[in-house]
Amino acid sequence: MNHPAQLTELRRPLPDAFLASLRALFGDRFSTSQAMREHHGRDESSYDPMLPDAVVFAHSTEEVAAAVSLCNQYKVPLIPYGTGTSLEGHILALSGGLSIDLLQMNRVIAVHAQDLTVTVQPGVTRKQLNTEIKDTGLFFPIDPGADASIGGMTATRASGTNAVRYGTMRENVLGLTVVTAEGKIIKTGTRAKKSSAGYDLTRLFVGSEGTLGIITEVTLKLYPQPESISAAVCSFNDIASAVNTVIVTMQMGVPVARVEFLDENGVKAINKHDKLSLPEKPLLLFEFHGSEHGVKEQAEVVQEIAREHGAIGFEWATRPEDRSRLWQARHNAYFALLQLRPGCRAISTDCCVPISHLAEILLATKADCEQQQLIHSIIGHVGDGNFHVQMMVDPNDPDDIARAEGVNARMVERAIAMDGTCTGEHGVGLHKMDFLIQEHGEGAIDTMRSIKHALDPNNILNPGKVVRW
Repeated sequence: MNHPAQLTELRRPLPDAFLASLRALFGDRFSTSQAMREHHGRDESSYDPMLPDAVVFAHSTEEVAAAVSLCNQYKVPLIPYGTGTSLEGHILALSGGLSIDLLQMNRVIAVHAQDLTVTVQPGVTRKQLNTEIKDTGLFFPIDPGADASIGGMTATRASGTNAVRYGTMRENVLGLTVVTAEGKIIKTGTRAKKSSAGYDLTRLFVGSEGTLGIITEVTLKLYPQPESISAAVCSFNDIASAVNTVIVTMQMGVPVARVEFLDENGVKAINKHDKLSLPEKPLLLFEFHGSEHGVKEQAEVVQEIAREHGAIGFEWATRPEDRSRLWQARHNAYFALLQLRPGCRAISTDCCVPISHLAEILLATKADCEQQQLIHSIIGHVGDGNFHVQMMVDPNDPDDIARAEGVNARMVERAIAMDGTCTGEHGVGLHKMDFLIQEHGEGAIDTMRSIKHALDPNNILNPGKVVRW
């Protein structure tokens, strides 16, 4: 649908010696089949597939290092692949090359329950991790919605519904094992809670989207499972009332674990998709973690704030199955909206602003979507000022696509003018490279480009993403 000619660099056939070396290294875990290449050449973005020339499945850091060394020797592009759930074209093979699938590197290496840390391989998914550590009484809270891999979440600096309480991947990654563009294996960080030793390389690789190195191990913070959890849902007659409820809640310092916003279109979609009967009005979904007394107190404060802003009802969901059903419906919102326009594709985008500007930008973006007559939904992790816009477009209608991209561009311009960011959690990938220049300026982008040139002088690591060579 969206595959501008200027994005695709010239491809060249992979050298026979390079292919022979890969076959010798990976055996039947090496493939050039059309089906395998197609699987690794698409993600959840609006872009048409861009296929790699070959795919390998790595089982160890040493195998990754061997593959990277070969790619560097032959100057072959290399794209790391996890679950394929990225939204901004992160894993697309603009120049062909090799896709290295890390999902079979899915071992939980070490759990240090007393220190509240765990070390995992990059192919471990967040659901797998929480299943494997459940008996320790601990959990990993970062929840971007999709059952993404920990490596992918680290590479894109993901966050999600729990970020308002527990932070993002930036705050929860303590250390990494990384394979550099030359095939060297380096360690960054330790399991200590803090350090003043040298440059913070961990933070450099978190959010680098596979352009500076390949992440092969991640050490994470864990948290005690809450003694008590409760959820509540309430509806409002208008968006402003819902968002202002969130703003007051955060300004009062109520430690909510999650607070999600859905506009009336999002509610309508999940009602149909998940067989719910929520009022089809702007909605807030809260979750509270803590002691039984603390959770009750938090919820009562939020209930009073919501009532002052005209909330329609404040329904509790204390049973685990009721909470799970609500949150599963929220996570299904993307797929639910696709069903409102069969045959469509979604242009999904996000931005993040200081919370005092949240109502202003939400209302302006909503009005823009309606003026452009787009089937859309606005959904957000609004406790930290982050929201998502999903616009349904006909993949064969350039005008439809142009109107949606116009909404996206104007939304980002508003966010940057408010001292916000062009992306709160989706990342840059292909889709937001120009917006990154608007946000940071040419000087900062030149600094980023200098780092890329220094760490990847042959431009083999996920080329064409984040910054232009």
